[in-house]
Amino acid sequence: MKHFLLSIALIAFSYVASAQDDVETLTETTILDDTEVESDELSDEEYEILVDSIHASFNYEYGSISLNEDLATLQVPSGYKFLNAAQSKYVLEDLWGNMPEETLGLLFPEDIDPLSDNFTYAVEITYTEDGFIEDEDAEDIDYDELLETMQEESEAMNEERKKLGYDGIELIGWAQPPYYDNTTKKLHWAKELHFEHYETNTLNYNIRVLGRKGFLTMNVIGEMNVLPMVQNDLDPILSSVEFNEGNRYADFNPDIDTVAAYGIGGLIAGKILAKAGFFALILKFWKVIAIGVVGAFGIFKKKIFGSKSDSTEV
Repeated sequence: MKHFLLSIALIAFSYVASAQDDVETLTETTILDDTEVESDELSDEEYEILVDSIHASFNYEYGSISLNEDLATLQVPSGYKFLNAAQSKYVLEDLWGNMPEETLGLLFPEDIDPLSDNFTYAVEITYTEDGFIEDEDAEDIDYDELLETMQEESEAMNEERKKLGYDGIELIGWAQPPYYDNTTKKLHWAKELHFEHYETNTLNYNIRVLGRKGFLTMNVIGEMNVLPMVQNDLDPILSSVEFNEGNRYADFNPDIDTVAAYGIGGLIAGKILAKAGFFALILKFWKVIAIGVVGAFGIFKKKIFGSKSDSTEV
């Protein structure tokens, strides 16, 4: 049986958009409390101790949270808990295998942890300072037509992905059509994605909070079956984050502030990533504006947790 690595400080397997790959060989070293221990395989008891240690390492926060040096404020909704930027980065990159990116934190339902067997969903919060987004086009967008364009573009990207040796990702359609609230300056929509060679489709539920110099993203991480839960919890999630005074949409000053090169339609379609420097990222990873986990948690459970429950060799 091949060896595998579990680590309290770092659980490292290379996802790097390779969901189509077979289970990869991991290193032989199991690290516990920064002490290297050679082992062929963790026993069930050692495995449970390790997972419990990882859970115990998280320091969840509640109440009012300042985001990104007082840029905005999060009021953690009732029934939720918040994990700060540093610990969320560890979860997203080391535990779930995402590419490195800046995150402001993760919201979890109260009874859910990053490695819970009953994991439903989490909400990643990020910030993009790309300029003030003019919203005059919001009322004129034909979202069915926009979806068709996005599907065509995703097919074209898949051709390039396959040339690079990656599997395709299909944009099935809207799981929830886009809706823009002109009063609160908040936009939300959901897409259903299908990753080639995976039976379960992925939910990509996007929330954008527009501000003076950019936007906050609240991206829901989960599978399609959590959509009803997210819809039920949407109002408290939407109302939990606000820009602070001086950073709000209404604080825009046309004399000194930059205007983004796209509007509401471009924000939904993900045109931001088509800028120079991001095109290769689209081709290889198809991360649509700071998507937190493109099915990576499911891959983690299959590769790590699944190996203990279904005797899969790794």
